[in-house]
Amino acid sequence: MFGINIPPTWNIPESDATSEELYLNRRKFLGNMGRFGVNALAFSMFPSLLTASKVFGANSSDSGLTIPSGKGFSDIQSKLTMENLVSRYNNFYEFGTNKNDVWHLAKKLPLEKWAIKVEGLVKKPKVLDLDKLLQKIPLEQRVYRLRCVETWSAIIPWSGFPLRELINMLEPLSSARYVKFKTFVNPNIAPGQKARFWEPWPYVEGLSMAEATHDLSFMATGMYGHKLNPQNGAPIRLVVPWKYGFKSIKSIDVIEFVKEPPNTFWQTVSPLDYDFLANVEPDVPYAKWDQRFETLLGKSEKEKSALYNGYARHVTKLYS
Repeated sequence: MFGINIPPTWNIPESDATSEELYLNRRKFLGNMGRFGVNALAFSMFPSLLTASKVFGANSSDSGLTIPSGKGFSDIQSKLTMENLVSRYNNFYEFGTNKNDVWHLAKKLPLEKWAIKVEGLVKKPKVLDLDKLLQKIPLEQRVYRLRCVETWSAIIPWSGFPLRELINMLEPLSSARYVKFKTFVNPNIAPGQKARFWEPWPYVEGLSMAEATHDLSFMATGMYGHKLNPQNGAPIRLVVPWKYGFKSIKSIDVIEFVKEPPNTFWQTVSPLDYDFLANVEPDVPYAKWDQRFETLLGKSEKEKSALYNGYARHVTKLYS
């Protein structure tokens, strides 16, 4: 049965999404709906909104969550950035600097039995088995804008869960003010780490506790109705849509709660070009790029970039 709920105000208008002709077809969607036992979805109150779909009791293999078909949803599947663009044009520095090579180089990343170490200012340090974690936590589907600092962008359907839910589960101490994330270190399978061995691996990112517990901060385990591809950050990644894409760290294997802002990877590599916040602010040049305009993948024309990537009304209060 489908339940009707008021959608969050940060949902993306259909008019702001790009064409996605290769998105899941109706037959695949119907098969997934039966296979994953969806019992509750957040429907759109108005045709102009894309919704977050919430699935209860999903298990670790339930990455095939898709936006429903039918009245009010007929155009949603055709309004997203094409999956073949998102899966073949990637920044994943561990696997090199050529975006067109990452998708096949990342296939070497071993994803089985993935574990996340929880460290720092936390009630009980532990190692989380990702499969077991995903059996305990409800999954949602959200459609977010992704804005790269290189001035390209995309609109992507993610599946996963709010970061806040994981933080509550981990019980950080009251002295924890920031969340530090690290990805893997394995130069034997990651040619970028091997070739640039002098750089400060592992890749590190961080958020303030207020940012991390904001409604928009999301831990993604799937996209486009299936599990994350390695090149897109499998098996679990951060998605923070109001910040430049490099903040949305991929393939997380350490979460640490700390008192001070962590030194992030790009801050360490180039401190004059990168700061900790890395919010999308079009009027401020960032990392040597003019940020006033962006180009959606699959499009040729430029469009004006929006403050905080279009999420200003929801996150401005974090910085006031």
